[in-house]
Amino acid sequence: MTRPAAILLAATIAAPVYGQTRASLGIGIGSVRYVTDNVGTDTVGGKAVSTAAFSPTLQYASPTLAADVSGSFASLPEGVWSSQGRGGLWAQTPPFAGGWRLAGEGIVAGTTSPVGGWTAAAHGIGELSWSASRWGFGVGAGPSAGWIANTTPIAALHVRARAWWRPVARRGASEWQASAEPTRLPDGWFTDLSAGGTVERGPLVASLWAAARLQRAPYASAAAGSAFLQLFVFPRASLELGGGSYLRDPYQGLPQAGYVTVGVRLHATRRVAPAQRASGAHWAPLVPASRGDSLVVRFHFGNARTVAIAGDWNQWRRLPLRSLGGDLWEGKLALRRGVYHFNVLLDGNTWVVPNGIAAVPDGLGGMVGVLLVP
Repeated sequence: MTRPAAILLAATIAAPVYGQTRASLGIGIGSVRYVTDNVGTDTVGGKAVSTAAFSPTLQYASPTLAADVSGSFASLPEGVWSSQGRGGLWAQTPPFAGGWRLAGEGIVAGTTSPVGGWTAAAHGIGELSWSASRWGFGVGAGPSAGWIANTTPIAALHVRARAWWRPVARRGASEWQASAEPTRLPDGWFTDLSAGGTVERGPLVASLWAAARLQRAPYASAAAGSAFLQLFVFPRASLELGGGSYLRDPYQGLPQAGYVTVGVRLHATRRVAPAQRASGAHWAPLVPASRGDSLVVRFHFGNARTVAIAGDWNQWRRLPLRSLGGDLWEGKLALRRGVYHFNVLLDGNTWVVPNGIAAVPDGLGGMVGVLLVP
């Protein structure tokens, strides 16, 4: 969140993903109050600005690849329209040497306004990480750059150390993160410290975040925090409420601000509640049966019209299963000995881990089933 035209970007926070593509559209209203920069000191000033906005988002995620594109288009006072966009791509290698991975991340963002011109920013980072089923950490570095209309671009070195934790929860899923990000700009260093998490309880998704920026003159240190609530009233529709503040963006010259937003988000795919996901560690992996040169998997799904399986053995491409009548579905796989991860797609729009199958976090807030070929 970096300007009034984008205060509803908080509404693009979606329920955890399961290695597949998701899209949504948010519509809402909000208000923002800028914190103006006065001779290098952050000072609250200006009046609150109200806006109506819609914010589309498209996401794809798997255990090794994630991509997202989001935007916000807002109507400001006096008939002025403003927009903001963001795109991100993240990829990591399969684990090697006891769970270590290499990863890379790239982010581009920009804003346009008839009264404020345009801005843009780009960030890249390479990372070495290690993760277990419930926690992990990573360290990385890379370049950052910013552009503002009619001004000289700036570049910076960005370093990041982060850690995450996913505690065991019987009534829902949760994930907590913390990071430290020193950055070297042309006029000196600053360090952003942040911590937060997301908790799911039935139809409710709650996110909390706090950040502090430590820096020397000409800018004073600052702090910000936000809260976001998403209530799924239907599997494809949620009510959303967010509020808080965000720090000044040094790359696009956008000041610190506080905001409040409320809206409705429509989702292209049905949400699967945490209670519907397999999460019991005592449940067994799926072990396919042998039939000639193939491996056979079978699932029971009542009232399903179509069923498909996708896994990390084929880059999460969907493989339709064959109906054997009643609620029984069958598929044939060709896999070598090893441990794999998968999800099952029902009726082309609902991803699930079948009941009774052991599941593990996918590294992005979701769960994937475990398939074992002995």
